[in-house]
Amino acid sequence: MDGFKKFLMRGNVLDLAVAVITGAAFAAIIGALVKGIITPFIGMFGGIPDFSAWVITINNSNFLIGEFVNAVFYFVIVAAILYFMVISPVNRLQAMTARQEAAAPPTTKECPECLSKVPSRPRSACTAPAH
Repeated sequence: MDGFKKFLMRGNVLDLAVAVITGAAFAAIIGALVKGIITPFIGMFGGIPDFSAWVITINNSNFLIGEFVNAVFYFVIVAAILYFMVISPVNRLQAMTARQEAAAPPTTKECPECLSKVPSRPRSACTAPAH
């Protein structure tokens, strides 16, 4: 049981728990945004204030087409927010880091005579032929 307690108290498990709880709260906010603001705004132009009212009934079975449309809007908004607020900044940060690493010149090179690593800048007392 002691090992299990140590596992639960690791940073990764706690970070994941916080991320799941934050994600659930974020999902509620986005759901409210789609149902309360975006869908009615689109409905102003299309004449339907709420897509959840779109229902097709065939043989006493209701197909909730509007709920599917709301879910698609919800997905697109979440994907856009994740892309512009998480993925894009991380990609820019990684690109800047990669440029900084690539810009640093190597400090050593391989000697053609002995195949060992030697400083890139030659020393004045070096007796090896120029390479």
